[in-house]
Amino acid sequence: MPAFSDFGLLPLLHTALHDQQLTTPTEIQSLAIPILMAGRSVVGISETGSGKTLAYALPLLHALKQLEERGDKVTTGGRPRALVLVPTRELGEQVAKVWKRFTHSVRLRVRTALGGARFSVARENVALPFEALVATTGRLIKMMEMGHVDLSDVRTVVFDEADRMLDAGFLSDAERIVDACPPQRQLAMFSATVSTAVQALMKNRFQTAEVVQSKGSHKTVATLKTVNRMVDGGKRLPLLEQVLSEKVSGGTLMFANTREQCDVLATEVQKLGASCTVYRGEMDKVERRKNLELFREGKATILISTDLASRGLDIEHVARVVNYHLPTEVENYIHRVGRTARAGRPGLVVNFVTERDRGLMEKVGKLQGR
Repeated sequence: MPAFSDFGLLPLLHTALHDQQLTTPTEIQSLAIPILMAGRSVVGISETGSGKTLAYALPLLHALKQLEERGDKVTTGGRPRALVLVPTRELGEQVAKVWKRFTHSVRLRVRTALGGARFSVARENVALPFEALVATTGRLIKMMEMGHVDLSDVRTVVFDEADRMLDAGFLSDAERIVDACPPQRQLAMFSATVSTAVQALMKNRFQTAEVVQSKGSHKTVATLKTVNRMVDGGKRLPLLEQVLSEKVSGGTLMFANTREQCDVLATEVQKLGASCTVYRGEMDKVERRKNLELFREGKATILISTDLASRGLDIEHVARVVNYHLPTEVENYIHRVGRTARAGRPGLVVNFVTERDRGLMEKVGKLQGR
């Protein structure tokens, strides 16, 4: 297993890694970092929680700092040299947070332009010179149209959580953004699954990219324990009461398939005396973010959500995922259970299984090597 010291990263980055007690890269980091360091494009397929953000952040920070050390500093506002595209504001904030663990050491600047935040905030973020921009596609295009962002100096474009971004219908926006960058820009795409839209982007834009895939991609991680509870006669509430009586050392993320199911489940959980909050679509964004923070801070022990919370969110203290209603697609299952057992930590998933879930559970069994 290689060490971070084997990649030829700048000493400033090594110092930052050492300060955070990071010495050994994950599998996807070992596969992707050398390719990006060499200036080539890459497609990285890896399970959730495998460290994909650092897989591209470290080589990009290295390249950006080298440009500065050669006397080629960024002196104009609104002209990033590295662009990271994300599907949601929440993921964008998490990505920026990871970058900022290193930008202080290397004296580089990362800014955000994320949908859901006030436009004036994004405009102020990009007004002064900076090196890297983390953005959602819709907000970025609007800022480009209004002249606040110019992509003519971009050296690398990264698609993070590409399956979620592209499945949400952003493919045309992504193509437009790439076309606004220089022809010789480096491209990187990271995803947990290879959806039809991801395949289309790979065919159109990543023909010459190197595709790397971790052994754990499309599989559940080894530190994840799975418990299946059979639903008898459609009666889920007795199982819910039993699960809530089984304490875990961390938060519980519960999934339902519809907004209505989330609200009904929240009512039942509260009747059983547990503290919960809801995170779903068709909810005021301020309220949704407040609910997420309540869960992050441990003020609510249970977060009830649709698949909105299945991708991109990295909440360290999620010890258990409960599929109160199982999804129909195995890809969604992978993303849901990937919210726990992250970065080598243990985790538990509890599935409420009905007869009609049999096909999905057969596929899940294959993921788990059964």
